[in-house]
Amino acid sequence: MISQKVKIEEAVAFIRKKTQDNYPVGIVLGTGLGALAKEIKVEFSLDYGTIPNFPISTVETHHGKLIFGTLAGKKVVAMQGRFHFYEGYTMQQIAFPIRVMKHLGVKTLGITNACGGLNPSYKKGDIMLIDDHINLLGGNPLIGPNDPELGSRFPDMCAPYSMRLLDLAEKVALDLKLKVQRGVYIALSGPCLETRAEYRMLRNLGADVVGMSTVPEVIAAVHQGTEVFGMSIITDECFPDNLKSVSIEEIIEVSNQAEPKMTAIFKSVVENL
Repeated sequence: MISQKVKIEEAVAFIRKKTQDNYPVGIVLGTGLGALAKEIKVEFSLDYGTIPNFPISTVETHHGKLIFGTLAGKKVVAMQGRFHFYEGYTMQQIAFPIRVMKHLGVKTLGITNACGGLNPSYKKGDIMLIDDHINLLGGNPLIGPNDPELGSRFPDMCAPYSMRLLDLAEKVALDLKLKVQRGVYIALSGPCLETRAEYRMLRNLGADVVGMSTVPEVIAAVHQGTEVFGMSIITDECFPDNLKSVSIEEIIEVSNQAEPKMTAIFKSVVENL
């Protein structure tokens, strides 16, 4: 059995054959949010399938490329497509690219997703800054032997999303005259959307939005000391007393329409790091 440390080293060694540069900003692009990649001045990209030990995205809307370049004057490495628990990957596999990013110089991780709105004051197309999360995925990427070189056995999660970057994002949004929400993201395994009873339960638990990603990557980032900034696009309204059927095509359409707002905020945050 090859250790996680060795797997990380093999992936990093492969990438280092392409570049010796450090990339202080890492980006994870979620469903329908790949357009942000067009804003990156690309140096080169690598298909996930070419990188040793990297999972391969099986979701049609996720391209599966690691992009290296510049965004708003900062060196960035971006995942165009992420991995999900519902695809059959382990939590460690989902978090693996975040581990690799740290060894490429990433100190700040910007993570995005599409999600369903539970808070009745949220509307389709709104942008939410993630200021906390609830993990109902049924797993954790830190389960198993802990490598102290990666991080502490018992990492503190009192503030997984950087308050400094949350405040910066709110200021940036105000300057851009863009409305943003700020709330709690709850993660379930999926891939089915939730029932009315489940949406009611999730809201009662204190969640503002619900999705199927993000949390494993954030836990790994906090474990290794990477600062995290998260943003969600609310693509559908999950109000149990007025619930309507929704398709993945509709979700992607709303995500695409709202994406320019997220891109503008994200670029400004990166510029001001």
